[in-house]
Amino acid sequence: MPDEGEGGGKPMQADDIPVAHTPPGGYGDTMPPPILAGCGEPLVAGAPDLAGIWRVVSVIHEGADVPDHPTLSSIQRVEQGGNRLVVTGGGIVHDMRCDGTEEHGVHDVFEGDFTTQIIVVASYEDGVHVLRPVGMPGIEVTRRIEDDHMIWTYFGFEATLERITG
Repeated sequence: MPDEGEGGGKPMQADDIPVAHTPPGGYGDTMPPPILAGCGEPLVAGAPDLAGIWRVVSVIHEGADVPDHPTLSSIQRVEQGGNRLVVTGGGIVHDMRCDGTEEHGVHDVFEGDFTTQIIVVASYEDGVHVLRPVGMPGIEVTRRIEDDHMIWTYFGFEATLERITG
């Protein structure tokens, strides 16, 4: 059962939890504790249920399977509450509101170097989690559920992930 708010009232809401960011240099080999633990706020209408720990099991690039792709076997943790979503993996913690605004999107660092500042608008569109990096017209990163797998499109490849825990 989700934790209750102070005084035993309604369950903890996403707004009750401070926004998280990637620590300087990334989090290293050990994933930090969940950010939205105890959040009992139901998902907003139209949000796919992406919550859980996921492992990349296949990658397709330009229509072909890439058996040695660097993301294979990588792990992502997705947490959700209300319109908030947190992706933790690869050393980064990207905490966002999926409301289509720059203000509430990802304000963090790029996974490739852990220093380049990024701003990414996040939304839910037709049951798909969509990320649009500010200043990169035409680029979209998406996550969707298909046949009990998460399909993640990211800068030229499509990865299939299986849920390890839900």
